[in-house]
Amino acid sequence: MPKSRIRKKADYTPPPAKQAQAIRLTNRAWVAPVMLAMFLIGLAWIVVFYVTDGTLPIDSLDNWNIVVGFGFIAAGFGVSTQWK
Repeated sequence: MPKSRIRKKADYTPPPAKQAQAIRLTNRAWVAPVMLAMFLIGLAWIVVFYVTDGTLPIDSLDNWNIVVGFGFIAAGFGVSTQWK
């Protein structure tokens, strides 16, 4: 049986070096304090509501005060998406 021809492989050529690109970072120093403030305001709102038996922070909202507190906490999580 005849012997098959051996294909010659090309020598290894490394890929071209990539140019380093400057990473553009914006100053987001405001994100952490705002995020923590939202978390703490929401937590304090809910704690005050429970400690005062529903008379504070806003009496007319009744049990919707819990939703307001969790709204602040959710806003804190929304702000946290801006953190880089």
